Amino acid sequence: MTTFDEREAAFESKFAHDAEAQFRLEARADKKIALWAADIMGKSAADALAYVAEVIRADLKESGAEDVIAKVAEDLGARSSAIAIREQYAAFMVEAQNELTQ
Repeated sequence: MTTFDEREAAFESKFAHDAEAQFRLEARADKKIALWAADIMGKSAADALAYVAEVIRADLKESGAEDVIAKVAEDLGARSSAIAIREQYAAFMVEAQNELTQ
């Protein structure tokens, strides 16, 4: 294997690692926002866990957090605004990042 091939393999490995880390980060933030919304909606513990699964499924539709924010905003209705949900999601992303780097 040449030096170029080794560097290419290293870059591919780093890309895969970074993509996996980003996925774990977003999944953790998705869970946090879902539990936060479930609490606002007054869901039971079992219903809250089912809602987490719904939110995570919603995140698989598109890249980024907008599909999650749209789902949570729709489900919360007048109980919260999309702006407040975005702010909360951003805070959960920071929290999730801190948890994953510890």
